Order: sequence, then C-alpha cells, then structure tokens
Amino acid sequence: MLTFIPSPETGVWHLGPVPIRAYAICILIGIAVAYWISVRRWRARGGDSETLETILLWAIPFGFVGARLYHVITDYQLYFGPGREPIRALYVWEGGLGIWGAVALGALGAWIGCRRTGVRFLAVADTIAPGLLIAQAIGRLGNWFNQELFGRPTDLPWGLLIDPQYRPNGYEQYATFHPTFLYELLWNLLIAGLLLWADRRFRLGHGKVFALYVALYSLGRFFVEYVRIDTVNEIAGLRLNNYTSAIAFIAGLLWFAWLVRNRPGREESVRRSDSQADDSSTEQADPDSEQAQSQQVQSEQARSEESEEAGPSDPDVDAAPETPTAEAAPPDGSETTEPAETGQDPRPDGESSDGAASPKKAPGR
Repeated sequence: MLTFIPSPETGVWHLGPVPIRAYAICILIGIAVAYWISVRRWRARGGDSETLETILLWAIPFGFVGARLYHVITDYQLYFGPGREPIRALYVWEGGLGIWGAVALGALGAWIGCRRTGVRFLAVADTIAPGLLIAQAIGRLGNWFNQELFGRPTDLPWGLLIDPQYRPNGYEQYATFHPTFLYELLWNLLIAGLLLWADRRFRLGHGKVFALYVALYSLGRFFVEYVRIDTVNEIAGLRLNNYTSAIAFIAGLLWFAWLVRNRPGREESVRRSDSQADDSSTEQADPDSEQAQSQQVQSEQARSEESEEAGPSDPDVDAAPETPTAEAAPPDGSETTEPAETGQDPRPDGESSDGAASPKKAPGR
C-alpha cells in the first residue's frame, strides 16, 4: 500500500515536433467544463447560449492575459534584471499564471461583452462563478503534472512524492511534500458545490454568488499560500499572495453583506431593461421599456400641439368667399345673421373647421 501520492513521470508529450503539455490540456478541459456548466445555469436564468458565448469570447482572452500579467508582475525577478531574458515573459507554455489577474481582467472582458449584448454583468458573474471554481480545480492538476507549487515537507500518508530534480534548494533531502494542488482542488470543488446549493435554495442574485466565490476562494487560498514553499516575493515575512488573498476575502465578504442588505432576491431578467445594448444588432430600444413609452408619449403630444395650433388657420376658413352662397334662405324669409365680431369661433367646441374633432393630448403612461 502506497503511503504517498506519486507524481506523473512526465508532463509533456510530443506529437512529432509539437509538444503536448498536460498543463495546457488541463486548462482547456477546465474551460470546457466551466462553459458547459455555465450554459446550463444561464439558460435556467432565462438567457440564451449565443449571448453567453459572445461574452465568454471577451472574458477568456482577457482572463488569460491577466493571469500572465499578474504572474510576471509579482515574480518580475524571474524575467527582468541581470542575466535574465525579458522575452521569456511571453513563454506562457513554460507555466506561470495568476488566478487573481485572470479574475480581474476576465471580469473586465465579461463586462465589455455584457455591454455589447445588453445583459446584466452581475447576472453573468453569478452564473459562471461555480464553473470557474471547477475550472480552477481541474487546472490545478497541471501543477501536479509539472511537479510544482507544492508545500512543505511532510510524512503524512497523502504526502506528494517529488522527483529530486524538482525539489527546491534546501529541501533536497526530503522526498514527500504537502500536495497543495490537491488541497486547493478539493477546496474549490467544495465551494462550487456550496454555491450551487445556496443559489438553488435561496435564489441568490445581483452578484451575491460571485461575491461568495471571491470571499471563500480567497479564504482557502490564504492558507494554501501559507503552506507553499516555492520562491516568491514577500512583504514582512508574508507571501504577496497572502496579502492579495486577505484583501480579496474582506472585500468579497463586505460586498456580500451589502448585497444581502440592499439587493435582496434575484434579478427578474438577465437583460438590461433601462438601457440599450452597445452592439449594433441591438441598437433599437425595447418597445416595452419605460424609455420607449416616454418617447412615444412625447411624440404624440408634439403632434397634438401642432394640430391644435394649425386649427384656427385652416386654409378653408381663410379662403372663404365673400359672395353670397347658393344656400337656400330660411323659409320665413328672414335674413341670416352674421356671428358677432367677438373673436369667438362659431364652431362647436372641439370641432375643427372641416367638421373633424380636434385631436387631444395623449395621457401620460
């Protein structure tokens, strides 16, 4: 019976001259699973898969760039300085992605996609949060294949066996280490299950699911960072990611508390009803929206006012002949009397010169 977790013999295979890396495969599988889960949740909220696909086409590239930027910025000494090669900052196939950068820029990309498709950003964020956690869990298997980002030495039965060439300086004499990839993987799956249950049970909306994702993931990541021993930048004895995790945890928790107090329940619709989409295909406003109704009422009022102003200056009245008409005289021989010159219109109230009823202003809706 094994008393440790073995590491894969290799994390890369070759298809002719083309390397196939396990890390990349894990990321792609994670994206596919997250997409499948998110589409099902999005449809359950009343959205359509085409809209979500458009948003993800913005979010995924932004997230990938953000993940790489975060890694390069926080571990700049690996790429810049004496004896370093800055060009290697672009070698993403060598590993090095930061989840915080992926979340930040990925959210920006999703926001742009939401603006272009006319849907609510927070509804999308709530929809994809559980899928993100599962994608992150699958992506952590890439660290296992690469034998990287493990924790301190341990003799626990679930210790991870690391080959000698991957052991950091000062730890060459140890063979098994804390499998931090497994800790984070299990934590992510636990949170994903919790969010799915809570969302179904309490119908969370307005960003509450995403806020819980940020807070709970950050809580677990703080302790995982405390166990890891890979070389990173530190401030006052704490790893930089510890500070990021602590800040994100507090922000996510406060955000969730504010939403519970001020934005209860869930959105009635995933679409924005108070504004138009930025995309050219959705430039027309919703005819049922308040803005469209207001514009319609204003247009009707303008037409009504124009008709009322044109009433007294009816061309038929202005062009009335001064010669006697062929109208028959009254049978008693009395003369017809002219209306008194009082400036009043002899026509009945509400009737125009041609006998048609004058239009009235449409009531406000």
